[in-house]
Amino acid sequence: MKNLKLYYKPTCPYCLKVLRYMDENKIETIELLNVDEIDGLRAELAEKGGKTQVPALDIDGKIMYESDDIVEYLKANF
Repeated sequence: MKNLKLYYKPTCPYCLKVLRYMDENKIETIELLNVDEIDGLRAELAEKGGKTQVPALDIDGKIMYESDDIVEYLKANF
């Protein structure tokens, strides 16, 4: 299993779309990182992926942006 982390913001509708998909499909193995609650996450995300956009899925250190792409990845891998 890959090391997966989801950077999100609770007020972001695109993040909520990904989180809702995860909840509906009982995907619980992804670490959730709220960029509003944890200092330094936005800087970490910018360093890894080049931008601070959320949602962002960290797949073994590679960042995937865009909610539709993340949901498609989840559909294919869970």
